[in-house]
Amino acid sequence: MSSRLADCLQSARRRRFIGRTAELALFDAALAAAELPFFLLYVHGPGGVGKTALLTQYARLAEQAGAIPLTIDARNIEPTPEAFQASLCLALGIAPDQSPAEVMAQRLDRHVLLIDTFELLAPLEGWLRDTFLPQLPENTLTVLAGRQAPAPAWRADPGWQPLVRTLALRNLTPEEGRAYLAQRRVPDDEAQKVLDFTHSYPLALSLVADLYDQRPGFRFDPAEAPDVIKLLLEQFLQRVPGPAHRTALEACALVRVATESLLAELVALPDVHELFEWLRGLSFIQTRPGGLFPHDIAREVLAAELRWRNPAWYTELHRRARAYYTAALQRSQGAEQQLALFDFVYLHRDNPVVRPFFEWQSGGRTLPDRLHAADVESLVAMVAHHEGDGAAGLARYWLARQPHNVMVFRDSEGRPAGFMTLLALEQVSNADRSADPAVALAWDYLRRSAPLRSGEGATYFRFWLAADTYQGVSPTQSVIFINMVRHYFTPGLAYTFYACADPAFWQPVFAYAELERLPELDFSVAGRTFGVYGHDWRAMPPTAWLELLGQRETALAPQAIQPPAPAVRLVALSQDAFVQAVEEALRDYVRPDVLGGNPLLRSPVVQGRVEATAGDAERVAVLRGLLKEAAEQLQQSPKENKYYRAVYHTYLQPAPTQEQAAELLDVPFSTYRRHLKAGMQRIAEILWRSETKGAEK
Repeated sequence: MSSRLADCLQSARRRRFIGRTAELALFDAALAAAELPFFLLYVHGPGGVGKTALLTQYARLAEQAGAIPLTIDARNIEPTPEAFQASLCLALGIAPDQSPAEVMAQRLDRHVLLIDTFELLAPLEGWLRDTFLPQLPENTLTVLAGRQAPAPAWRADPGWQPLVRTLALRNLTPEEGRAYLAQRRVPDDEAQKVLDFTHSYPLALSLVADLYDQRPGFRFDPAEAPDVIKLLLEQFLQRVPGPAHRTALEACALVRVATESLLAELVALPDVHELFEWLRGLSFIQTRPGGLFPHDIAREVLAAELRWRNPAWYTELHRRARAYYTAALQRSQGAEQQLALFDFVYLHRDNPVVRPFFEWQSGGRTLPDRLHAADVESLVAMVAHHEGDGAAGLARYWLARQPHNVMVFRDSEGRPAGFMTLLALEQVSNADRSADPAVALAWDYLRRSAPLRSGEGATYFRFWLAADTYQGVSPTQSVIFINMVRHYFTPGLAYTFYACADPAFWQPVFAYAELERLPELDFSVAGRTFGVYGHDWRAMPPTAWLELLGQRETALAPQAIQPPAPAVRLVALSQDAFVQAVEEALRDYVRPDVLGGNPLLRSPVVQGRVEATAGDAERVAVLRGLLKEAAEQLQQSPKENKYYRAVYHTYLQPAPTQEQAAELLDVPFSTYRRHLKAGMQRIAEILWRSETKGAEK
């Protein structure tokens, strides 16, 4: 059944494909030659011009010629050597620990390696050119397809020059466009005005043909508009089969990749298979192993149109997607969790507050990597250039002290384009603190205001910069921030600090992201002052933080998007301070006016039960309830019931004096005191377990 369906799909794709005669002939002739006349075919052109369709035809021709096509879509993999080779192993049907190049060399068959959306692998371009591709056997033809023309390094290398052919895809010819419209059964008397409007741009032609498919008898009447795709999509949306189909299309445009399960969550229907298959059949919807997604141009238009036309529904779709990804984050680990986080972050690509501080579309140009010994001098030179020799000396110090906590961002040639240090403050020594004033101040702040508990850590993003633009908005800076977000999910992470050369510049977006300005931690190096921000992840855990950002992202008015002043600044007490606060709260249990000053009111264990804007009276009521619940747990244990009774007659329903409480319990006063102390300790232990689990709404 699967093979027959695959044959049907391939046949439909062949029938739909029109033109590209010269491009197909070049490829066919290369495969027919005894020795390949070139080893790399580089296809480039704008989005929607037909690169993916051409690669599909190349795969078909390769099969007909007896070669083995191996297709990789860069949208499905991380831009790392490991992920690339793992994807190729999957295409070859071999174990992930095998070498693809060695396996291909051992086989006598000719292979054709087809890599689509190559612009997303820009960080790997140097590695592919200089390391991986030269390992492939001489009977392997590689085809790269992307939006950008080949990098100058391909043409500058005398070894690669004779081995590369370049194809720049353009619109179809008028004759090819007319043939495509005829094949899609667009009426002959309509064809010329369609061609005049689309200029035979493949994506535009397919959208027009979809309009005719959706509504028999449709007549194309293009209005004057500078954006062809926008106008076509607007017309298409007016003619979808029904409201459920429109909702499915809008939902698909909002998320990075739509699966059936995600689509069901977004449209709130138990069975969306028919809608999913309808989406799959649209010409501007593309597929990948993980699901469906619109063409980039179509996605931009659909999302913008929805947000303008029906902001309330946009907000609701956004909320449903956040809920789906939050559940995925909580149940997953490792690579699966990273993918869920990437999907979550993708929802914020159009955030009106965040957008000016990010270059979302350019983030794929740098590759995160670990620190190598050969990187040290260039990283120190970056700091010296932007911050001076004094700061450079500190950078050298930390690169040597915590090399495992350095992330280097490399360009397509493998050179460092930027880096950040993720200093683990729980690992610093007295000598470390003496060496760097920034670290000394942060450590003192933690001890004084947010002590680390057992198993917790704190990270200082001490240096973070791009080689060319320093801490300014840039593709490298955007990748740095995304990797910071990934770090937030590190188990046991309690606090993060950020050193900023221009803290005022980052204030709007940092405040929006709940990063608190900590002027008491500002420090100077060689006469230059740096501002510091921080965030306590015990007070607002990562998933709650993401939810808050999601709510702000979909705010309906600019005024609502501005970060509100927090009603209560949460605290994360050390275990000793927490136990002391519990004992004080028990003593003040029947005095709400005094209980209102207890630090537990600002702790996660209470915050998890109230709204962020709740007043002191509500927080006091919640705290009293928590104390009573914890005490009643002791009542359930025969061994601990005597502890409960001592606490009950002393604090919950107190006797006039402790001596009278002992008389009510009919035990010696010394025994009563021992039971009371044990009961208070057990109540503190119970609440501490709740506190350290991260009370989160």
